[in-house]
Amino acid sequence: MDRPLDFPRRSGAVIVDADVDVVIAAHDPERRVDRAVASVLTSQAVARVLIVCHNTPVEGIAERLGALADDVRVHLIDLQDGVRSPAGPFNHGLDLAEARFVSIMGSDDELTSGAIDRWYATAVRHQADVVIPVVRYAGAHRVATPPTRFWRTTSLDGVRDRLAYRTAPLGLVSRERFAGLRFTPGMLTGEDLAYSTRMWFSDAVKARVRTGAEYLVHDDAMRVTFTRRPLRDEFAALEHLLAQEDIRRMGPKVKVALAVKLWRISVFGAAHYRGGSWSDDDRRAVASAAQQLRDYAPAALDVLSVADGRLIEALQDRSTPDETVDAASARRRRFVTLGALLTRRPWTLLAREAPIRFAVATLLAGRG
Repeated sequence: MDRPLDFPRRSGAVIVDADVDVVIAAHDPERRVDRAVASVLTSQAVARVLIVCHNTPVEGIAERLGALADDVRVHLIDLQDGVRSPAGPFNHGLDLAEARFVSIMGSDDELTSGAIDRWYATAVRHQADVVIPVVRYAGAHRVATPPTRFWRTTSLDGVRDRLAYRTAPLGLVSRERFAGLRFTPGMLTGEDLAYSTRMWFSDAVKARVRTGAEYLVHDDAMRVTFTRRPLRDEFAALEHLLAQEDIRRMGPKVKVALAVKLWRISVFGAAHYRGGSWSDDDRRAVASAAQQLRDYAPAALDVLSVADGRLIEALQDRSTPDETVDAASARRRRFVTLGALLTRRPWTLLAREAPIRFAVATLLAGRG
C-alpha cells in the first residue's frame, strides 16, 4: 500500500513545513470567498490557496478578496469552461495542486482559526492519508456525519465507521495516495459521490479530529445545496456510481453499507423534499433509482426498517397515488415508532446499519 513518507518534523506546537494546498471554487464575487480565504490563512500548514474563478471574471473575485489577494499564498486561477458543474473547478485545482495534502472548500464556507494546522498535526501523528474534520452549521449544531465508532479516532473503516455518510471529502486528502481521484465531470449535484466512495472504501489510513478545528457551513452555502432540481438530475450521480465496474465489484458488506446510505440520503431524502409536488418525470426517476439500488445490493433491504420498505414499494409502483407516497414518507420519519425501528428480518434488528444502532451512533456523533 502506498503511504505518505518522511513527514516533516515538528518543533513543539510549530509545524515546520507548509504541506497543504487548499482548493476553493469561486463562482460569484457576491459570495463570501474573502471569509473563506481569511480563515484558511490562519494556518501555518497552508502552502497555497488555489482559488479557481469558475465562469466569473478573476477581477471580481480579486476585488472581493481585497488585501487578501496580495498574500503570496493566494493564487487566483481563471477557468471559463461554460459548464455549470462544480466538478470542473475542483478538478482543475486538484490538477494544479503540488503539496503533500490537498483540501477542498466551498467559497461560502469557513474554517475555525488554525483548523488546518490541527488537521495536519493529526495526519502527522497517525501517518494518515485522510483526515476527517468536524462539520458544523455556522452558529448552530454539528453535522452528525459520519457516525463513526465513538471510541476510535484513527484506522477508521469504511463499513464499520459508516464513512459513506460523509459525502463531501472535506478535511485533508493525501495527494499522492489519491493522485488519480477526481470529481465526476458534468454533474450538477453529487459530483463528489464517486470520489468519496472510492476514498472511504479504500485501504488508506483514515483519521478524524473529534473536537474543535471545525469546518463551518454557512446559510448561503446551504441555499445552493438545497436548490430544487428535477430528480433525474439529482439521481444522475447515483446512477453513474452504480454503473462503475469497480463499484460493482465491491464486497457484499461494502455494497450493503453503501446502498443503505444511498437509500436513506438520496432516495428517501428526495421523497421527503419532493412531497406535495411530484411530477410524472420525478416519479419515473425515483422508481428507476430505487430499482438500480435493489439490483446493486438486494441484502440492503433486510436492514432497512419496515416503514422504509413500505415507502420503497410505494415509490416503485407508479400507480400509487402521490398522496400515498407522501404518507409513507412521513411514516418512515417517525423515528420512535415500531415501523421505523423494526427491520423486516428479525435477525437483522441489531445489525450495524439497522435503524436502532444507526440512530444511537448518529445521536452520539451529533453530540461530539
